[in-house]
Amino acid sequence: MPNDDSSYKFLFSIPEMVRDLVLGFIPDPWLHSLDFTTLEKVSGSYVSEDFKQREDDVVWRVKVGEDWVYLYLLIEFQSSVDKYMALRMMVYVGLLYQDLIKQGVTLENGQLPPVLPIVLYNGSAKWTAATNVAELIPTVPGLVQQFKPSLNYLLIDENRYSEAELAPLKNLVAAVFRLEHPIDQHSIKQLLLSLSEWLVDRPDIRRMLAIWIRATLMKKPNYGILLNEVNDLDEVRVMLSDKLEEWAKEYIAEGRQEGEMLALQKQLSRKFGAIPVSITEKIAKASPEQINVWLDRAFDGLSLEEIFQ
Repeated sequence: MPNDDSSYKFLFSIPEMVRDLVLGFIPDPWLHSLDFTTLEKVSGSYVSEDFKQREDDVVWRVKVGEDWVYLYLLIEFQSSVDKYMALRMMVYVGLLYQDLIKQGVTLENGQLPPVLPIVLYNGSAKWTAATNVAELIPTVPGLVQQFKPSLNYLLIDENRYSEAELAPLKNLVAAVFRLEHPIDQHSIKQLLLSLSEWLVDRPDIRRMLAIWIRATLMKKPNYGILLNEVNDLDEVRVMLSDKLEEWAKEYIAEGRQEGEMLALQKQLSRKFGAIPVSITEKIAKASPEQINVWLDRAFDGLSLEEIFQ
Protein backbone atom coordinates (compact mmCIF):
# COMPACT_ATOMS: atom_id res chain seq x y z
CA MET A 1 0.00 0.00 0.00
CA PRO A 2 1.55 3.35 -1.01
CA ASN A 3 1.94 6.00 1.66
CA ASP A 4 0.07 9.31 1.42
CA ASP A 5 3.00 11.17 -0.15
CA SER A 6 3.58 8.65 -2.94
CA SER A 7 -0.15 8.26 -3.63
CA TYR A 8 -0.40 12.03 -4.10
CA LYS A 9 2.54 11.96 -6.51
CA PHE A 10 0.53 9.40 -8.46
CA LEU A 11 -2.56 11.63 -8.52
CA PHE A 12 -0.76 14.86 -9.33
CA SER A 13 0.86 13.38 -12.40
CA ILE A 14 -2.50 14.34 -13.99
CA PRO A 15 -2.52 17.95 -15.33
CA GLU A 16 -6.22 18.34 -14.46
CA MET A 17 -5.38 17.78 -10.79
CA VAL A 18 -2.78 20.56 -10.88
CA ARG A 19 -5.25 22.87 -12.65
CA ASP A 20 -7.99 22.20 -10.07
CA LEU A 21 -5.53 22.70 -7.19
CA VAL A 22 -4.68 26.19 -8.49
CA LEU A 23 -8.23 27.19 -9.48
CA GLY A 24 -9.90 25.79 -6.38
CA PHE A 25 -7.40 26.47 -3.59
CA ILE A 26 -5.14 29.37 -4.57
CA PRO A 27 -7.19 32.61 -4.61
CA ASP A 28 -5.20 34.62 -7.15
CA PRO A 29 -6.85 36.16 -10.28
CA TRP A 30 -3.57 36.29 -12.22
CA LEU A 31 -2.89 32.59 -11.68
CA HIS A 32 -6.47 31.78 -12.67
CA SER A 33 -6.00 33.69 -15.94
CA LEU A 34 -3.24 31.36 -17.18
CA ASP A 35 -3.87 28.81 -19.93
CA PHE A 36 -3.77 25.48 -18.07
CA THR A 37 -4.00 23.52 -21.32
CA THR A 38 -0.28 24.38 -21.63
CA LEU A 39 0.65 22.56 -18.40
CA GLU A 40 3.73 20.44 -18.93
CA LYS A 41 5.32 18.09 -16.40
CA VAL A 42 9.01 18.72 -15.73
CA SER A 43 11.55 16.31 -14.28
CA GLY A 44 12.06 16.95 -10.58
CA SER A 45 15.15 14.74 -10.37
CA TYR A 46 18.53 16.46 -10.18
CA VAL A 47 22.17 15.75 -9.47
CA SER A 48 23.45 18.55 -7.25
CA GLU A 49 26.95 20.00 -7.47
CA ASP A 50 28.06 17.65 -4.69
CA PHE A 51 26.94 14.76 -6.99
CA LYS A 52 24.06 13.79 -4.73
CA GLN A 53 20.75 12.74 -6.24
CA ARG A 54 17.85 14.97 -5.18
CA GLU A 55 14.21 14.64 -6.17
CA ASP A 56 11.21 16.94 -5.78
CA ASP A 57 7.71 15.50 -5.52
CA VAL A 58 6.11 17.16 -8.58
CA VAL A 59 7.21 20.01 -10.86
CA TRP A 60 4.97 21.48 -13.58
CA ARG A 61 5.29 24.52 -15.78
CA VAL A 62 2.57 26.59 -17.43
CA LYS A 63 2.77 29.12 -20.26
CA VAL A 64 2.54 32.82 -19.34
CA GLY A 65 1.43 35.28 -22.04
CA GLU A 66 1.97 34.97 -25.77
CA ASP A 67 5.66 34.20 -25.45
CA TRP A 68 6.77 30.81 -24.16
CA VAL A 69 7.73 32.09 -20.75
CA TYR A 70 6.90 29.63 -17.98
CA LEU A 71 5.76 29.76 -14.40
CA TYR A 72 7.07 26.71 -12.54
CA LEU A 73 4.88 25.02 -9.90
CA LEU A 74 6.96 23.04 -7.41
CA ILE A 75 4.59 20.90 -5.30
CA GLU A 76 5.67 18.93 -2.23
CA PHE A 77 3.30 16.53 -0.43
CA GLN A 78 3.41 16.14 3.35
CA SER A 79 1.50 13.77 5.61
CA SER A 80 3.45 14.87 8.71
CA VAL A 81 4.70 18.20 10.06
CA ASP A 82 8.36 18.97 9.23
CA LYS A 83 9.83 21.79 11.31
CA TYR A 84 12.42 22.50 8.60
CA MET A 85 10.04 22.39 5.62
CA ALA A 86 10.90 26.01 4.72
CA LEU A 87 14.60 25.11 4.48
CA ARG A 88 13.80 22.06 2.33
CA MET A 89 11.73 24.20 -0.03
CA MET A 90 14.54 26.77 -0.34
CA VAL A 91 16.93 23.94 -1.28
CA TYR A 92 14.46 22.46 -3.79
CA VAL A 93 13.91 25.83 -5.48
CA GLY A 94 17.67 26.36 -5.69
CA LEU A 95 18.19 22.92 -7.24
CA LEU A 96 15.43 23.54 -9.75
CA TYR A 97 17.05 26.83 -10.79
CA GLN A 98 20.47 25.18 -11.08
CA ASP A 99 18.99 22.51 -13.32
CA LEU A 100 17.23 25.09 -15.52
CA ILE A 101 20.52 26.96 -15.97
CA LYS A 102 22.31 23.74 -16.97
CA GLN A 103 19.59 23.06 -19.54
CA GLY A 104 19.71 26.64 -20.83
CA VAL A 105 16.07 27.16 -19.91
CA THR A 106 16.27 30.81 -18.84
CA LEU A 107 14.60 33.96 -20.08
CA GLU A 108 16.06 35.85 -23.07
CA ASN A 109 17.88 38.33 -20.83
CA GLY A 110 19.30 35.53 -18.69
CA GLN A 111 16.82 36.00 -15.87
CA LEU A 112 15.29 32.97 -14.20
CA PRO A 113 11.61 32.03 -14.59
CA PRO A 114 9.31 32.49 -11.59
CA VAL A 115 8.68 29.50 -9.30
CA LEU A 116 5.70 29.02 -6.98
CA PRO A 117 6.67 26.58 -4.18
CA ILE A 118 3.61 24.76 -2.76
CA VAL A 119 3.31 22.38 0.20
CA LEU A 120 0.13 20.28 0.14
CA TYR A 121 -0.49 18.91 3.63
CA ASN A 122 -2.94 16.09 4.40
CA GLY A 123 -1.85 15.03 7.89
CA SER A 124 -4.08 14.96 10.97
CA ALA A 125 -1.91 17.10 13.27
CA LYS A 126 -2.07 20.89 13.10
CA TRP A 127 0.58 22.38 10.79
CA THR A 128 2.99 24.31 13.03
CA ALA A 129 6.11 24.62 10.84
CA ALA A 130 7.41 27.97 9.61
CA THR A 131 6.35 28.97 6.08
CA ASN A 132 9.39 31.22 5.53
CA VAL A 133 12.98 30.09 6.06
CA ALA A 134 13.71 33.47 7.70
CA GLU A 135 11.51 32.41 10.64
CA LEU A 136 13.98 29.63 11.43
CA ILE A 137 16.83 32.11 12.00
CA PRO A 138 16.92 34.55 14.94
CA THR A 139 17.12 38.30 14.40
CA VAL A 140 20.71 39.47 14.15
CA PRO A 141 21.82 43.06 15.00
CA GLY A 142 23.29 45.35 12.38
CA LEU A 143 24.49 44.52 8.90
CA VAL A 144 24.13 40.71 9.14
CA GLN A 145 20.32 40.99 9.40
CA GLN A 146 20.19 42.30 5.80
CA PHE A 147 21.64 39.04 4.51
CA LYS A 148 19.36 36.64 6.31
CA PRO A 149 17.78 34.38 3.64
CA SER A 150 14.05 34.66 3.01
CA LEU A 151 11.86 32.34 0.96
CA ASN A 152 8.16 31.65 1.45
CA TYR A 153 6.21 28.59 0.37
CA LEU A 154 2.45 28.42 -0.11
CA LEU A 155 0.81 26.03 2.37
CA ILE A 156 -2.42 24.29 1.32
CA ASP A 157 -3.72 22.49 4.40
CA GLU A 158 -6.60 20.04 3.81
CA ASN A 159 -7.68 20.40 7.44
CA ARG A 160 -8.75 24.00 6.83
CA TYR A 161 -11.63 22.95 4.58
CA SER A 162 -14.92 21.57 5.86
CA GLU A 163 -17.23 19.13 4.09
CA ALA A 164 -19.74 21.98 3.66
CA GLU A 165 -17.13 24.08 1.83
CA LEU A 166 -15.88 21.26 -0.39
CA ALA A 167 -19.15 19.51 -1.32
CA PRO A 168 -20.49 22.21 -3.74
CA LEU A 169 -17.21 22.40 -5.72
CA LYS A 170 -16.94 20.70 -9.11
CA ASN A 171 -13.25 20.16 -8.53
CA LEU A 172 -11.12 16.99 -8.58
CA VAL A 173 -8.88 18.12 -5.71
CA ALA A 174 -11.92 18.97 -3.56
CA ALA A 175 -13.21 15.43 -4.21
CA VAL A 176 -9.86 13.98 -3.10
CA PHE A 177 -9.88 16.12 0.08
CA ARG A 178 -13.39 14.86 0.91
CA LEU A 179 -12.40 11.22 0.53
CA GLU A 180 -9.35 11.77 2.74
CA HIS A 181 -11.61 12.68 5.66
CA PRO A 182 -14.52 10.75 7.20
CA ILE A 183 -17.84 11.22 5.40
CA ASP A 184 -20.97 9.09 5.55
CA GLN A 185 -21.73 6.29 3.09
CA HIS A 186 -24.36 8.30 1.20
CA SER A 187 -21.85 11.12 0.57
CA ILE A 188 -19.26 8.65 -0.73
CA LYS A 189 -21.70 7.11 -3.21
CA GLN A 190 -22.90 10.55 -4.35
CA LEU A 191 -19.33 11.77 -4.75
CA LEU A 192 -18.38 8.75 -6.88
CA LEU A 193 -21.45 9.33 -9.07
CA SER A 194 -20.49 12.99 -9.55
CA LEU A 195 -16.89 12.07 -10.46
CA SER A 196 -18.15 9.52 -12.95
CA GLU A 197 -20.34 12.15 -14.62
CA TRP A 198 -17.61 14.80 -14.70
CA LEU A 199 -15.11 12.42 -16.29
CA VAL A 200 -17.42 10.55 -18.66
CA ASP A 201 -15.04 11.16 -21.62
CA ARG A 202 -11.76 10.72 -19.67
CA PRO A 203 -11.20 6.97 -19.06
CA ASP A 204 -7.53 7.62 -18.19
CA ILE A 205 -8.38 9.89 -15.25
CA ARG A 206 -11.28 7.65 -14.19
CA ARG A 207 -8.91 4.71 -13.92
CA MET A 208 -6.25 6.60 -11.92
CA LEU A 209 -8.85 7.97 -9.51
CA ALA A 210 -10.43 4.52 -9.11
CA ILE A 211 -7.07 3.03 -8.14
CA TRP A 212 -6.39 5.83 -5.65
CA ILE A 213 -9.92 5.74 -4.15
CA ARG A 214 -9.74 1.97 -3.62
CA ALA A 215 -6.39 2.31 -1.82
CA THR A 216 -7.67 5.22 0.29
CA LEU A 217 -10.88 3.50 1.39
CA MET A 218 -9.00 0.33 2.30
CA LYS A 219 -6.33 2.04 4.40
CA LYS A 220 -8.68 4.32 6.37
CA PRO A 221 -9.69 2.77 9.72
CA ASN A 222 -12.92 4.82 9.54
CA TYR A 223 -14.00 2.77 6.54
CA GLY A 224 -12.41 -0.66 7.02
CA ILE A 225 -13.51 -1.77 3.56
CA LEU A 226 -11.90 -4.54 1.49
CA LEU A 227 -12.26 -4.15 -2.28
CA ASN A 228 -11.10 -6.12 -5.30
CA GLU A 229 -8.81 -4.50 -7.87
CA VAL A 230 -10.58 -1.94 -10.03
CA ASN A 231 -9.98 -0.09 -13.30
CA ASP A 232 -12.85 2.40 -13.41
CA LEU A 233 -14.90 4.63 -11.10
CA ASP A 234 -18.12 2.76 -11.91
CA GLU A 235 -16.53 -0.49 -10.72
CA VAL A 236 -15.71 1.18 -7.40
CA ARG A 237 -19.25 2.54 -7.11
CA VAL A 238 -20.91 -0.83 -7.83
CA MET A 239 -18.68 -2.72 -5.39
CA LEU A 240 -19.17 -0.10 -2.72
CA SER A 241 -22.97 -0.27 -2.92
CA ASP A 242 -23.06 -3.63 -1.12
CA LYS A 243 -20.06 -2.87 1.10
CA LEU A 244 -21.48 0.42 2.33
CA GLU A 245 -24.84 -1.14 3.14
CA GLU A 246 -23.02 -3.70 5.30
CA TRP A 247 -21.01 -0.87 6.86
CA ALA A 248 -24.20 1.06 7.68
CA LYS A 249 -25.88 -2.00 9.25
CA GLU A 250 -22.80 -2.72 11.37
CA TYR A 251 -22.66 0.91 12.49
CA ILE A 252 -26.35 0.87 13.50
CA ALA A 253 -25.92 -2.47 15.28
CA GLU A 254 -22.87 -1.22 17.17
CA GLY A 255 -24.73 1.92 18.21
CA ARG A 256 -27.74 -0.07 19.41
CA GLN A 257 -25.55 -2.46 21.41
CA GLU A 258 -23.67 0.41 23.01
CA GLY A 259 -26.97 2.00 24.02
CA GLU A 260 -28.18 -1.25 25.62
CA MET A 261 -24.89 -1.65 27.50
CA LEU A 262 -25.22 1.88 28.91
CA ALA A 263 -28.85 1.24 29.87
CA LEU A 264 -27.85 -1.94 31.75
CA GLN A 265 -25.02 -0.21 33.61
CA LYS A 266 -27.29 2.72 34.50
CA GLN A 267 -30.00 0.41 35.87
CA LEU A 268 -27.43 -1.57 37.88
CA SER A 269 -25.90 1.60 39.34
CA ARG A 270 -29.31 2.91 40.32
CA LYS A 271 -30.18 -0.29 42.20
CA PHE A 272 -26.83 -1.42 43.58
CA GLY A 273 -24.55 1.62 43.60
CA ALA A 274 -20.96 1.22 42.35
CA ILE A 275 -20.58 -1.74 39.97
CA PRO A 276 -17.57 -4.07 40.41
CA VAL A 277 -14.95 -3.96 37.66
CA SER A 278 -15.48 -7.67 37.01
CA ILE A 279 -19.13 -6.95 36.12
CA THR A 280 -18.35 -4.04 33.75
CA GLU A 281 -15.75 -6.20 31.98
CA LYS A 282 -18.30 -8.99 31.61
CA ILE A 283 -20.82 -6.53 30.10
CA ALA A 284 -18.22 -5.17 27.65
CA LYS A 285 -17.50 -8.68 26.30
CA ALA A 286 -21.14 -9.85 26.10
CA SER A 287 -23.29 -10.38 23.02
CA PRO A 288 -26.38 -8.20 22.40
CA GLU A 289 -28.61 -11.17 23.27
CA GLN A 290 -26.90 -11.72 26.64
CA ILE A 291 -27.12 -8.01 27.49
CA ASN A 292 -30.88 -8.10 26.87
CA VAL A 293 -31.22 -11.09 29.24
CA TRP A 294 -29.31 -9.24 32.00
CA LEU A 295 -31.31 -6.07 31.39
CA ASP A 296 -34.60 -7.98 31.89
CA ARG A 297 -33.28 -9.52 35.09
CA ALA A 298 -32.13 -6.12 36.38
CA PHE A 299 -35.63 -4.68 35.91
CA ASP A 300 -37.09 -7.71 37.77
CA GLY A 301 -35.23 -6.61 40.90
CA LEU A 302 -32.85 -9.54 41.22
CA SER A 303 -29.51 -9.27 43.05
CA LEU A 304 -26.21 -8.88 41.16
CA GLU A 305 -25.42 -12.54 41.83
CA GLU A 306 -28.75 -13.66 40.38
CA ILE A 307 -28.53 -11.34 37.37
CA PHE A 308 -25.09 -12.56 36.33
CA GLN A 309 -25.32 -16.22 37.42
